[in-house]
Amino acid sequence: MTWRRPATLWNRHDFDLGVEKIDGYGIMYDDSTFPPVIREWRREHMNVDYLRISVTDGCNLRCIYCNPLGCANLAEGAGILRCDEIARVARLCAQCGIRRVRLTGGEPLMREDIVGLVRRLAGIPGVEDLSMTTNGVLLASVAEDLKEAGLKRINISLDAMDRDCYRRIAGADALPRVLDGMHRAIEVGLSPVRINCVVMRDVNVSQIEPLAQMSVRLPVAVRFIEYCPTTRLTGPASCYVPTREVRGMIESRFGPLCDLVLPDAGGPAVYFKIEDAVGAIGFISGRSSMFCHRCTRLRLTSDGKIKPCLYAGRYYDVAQLLRAGADDEAVLSLLRTALREKGRSTKLNAAAGDFLMQQIGG
Repeated sequence: MTWRRPATLWNRHDFDLGVEKIDGYGIMYDDSTFPPVIREWRREHMNVDYLRISVTDGCNLRCIYCNPLGCANLAEGAGILRCDEIARVARLCAQCGIRRVRLTGGEPLMREDIVGLVRRLAGIPGVEDLSMTTNGVLLASVAEDLKEAGLKRINISLDAMDRDCYRRIAGADALPRVLDGMHRAIEVGLSPVRINCVVMRDVNVSQIEPLAQMSVRLPVAVRFIEYCPTTRLTGPASCYVPTREVRGMIESRFGPLCDLVLPDAGGPAVYFKIEDAVGAIGFISGRSSMFCHRCTRLRLTSDGKIKPCLYAGRYYDVAQLLRAGADDEAVLSLLRTALREKGRSTKLNAAAGDFLMQQIGG
């Protein structure tokens, strides 16, 4: 049987759509796109202001939900966008209304020129917020330099507080270094620091309470992310744990969570707070809910392709234009085409097929 990515489980209170079972992997919706009222709303009101840039597809970990093959089958060094190419695309995106930029990977701190790249991007007129997602292994030694260069905030992937559990997930005994990086980021003022945990049944469910406890004593937002495989190479779909179950575990230990509105939250996360906690708890329910109609992001892959949607089968090869000597107007034309495509992209009409997150940018 051909592998199929599990479909999103839409919250039925959002829109009344029919459903059907598929191959035992999950539930898919038989509508090929949003209802007409939502399509019209997206065309008229969607404000795409967020660019996620994968600066490399290489990584120093082998997390079972993202990068189980390590650095095999990835782009060659010459195929990765250079610093000046990334800066040029970001500058032109800012002219199209992009105001927030996040650097991802792979692992972005594996780039030797990452501090210089941050400095260049921070100086682009119109870019108001510059952030990064990292696994934190290399963070402690460069956190201060990143802050000085213009990075404002940081997300750290941390799926366990138990050293052995972390090693089984990440393929490396690196938990102490990640925790050092997290504390250093707090010290230098990369704020907010957000911790991302992908929850997988029979893998790290036991780590939910220790990670939530971190938000009680530290000024961090610990975010629990529903697992959804994008390839047969990662963990099975049966590892999925819904947000309601994760929240129930937290509340059984710490009591009812309080609603929390963060001024700079953005994105799909919904935030809460344990009573008297210093930090926050967040949930990203990418499989049990649908937030495509609120998505404001474009993605730039490490090899120079613009993707209007994580799940879109179509991409726009900006690297080819740059390396063919195209002028700014030609690149802007391609970016505007991608922006127009954004309003038509959803997980319901996804055509991306099998893909690894490290190749697109997590």
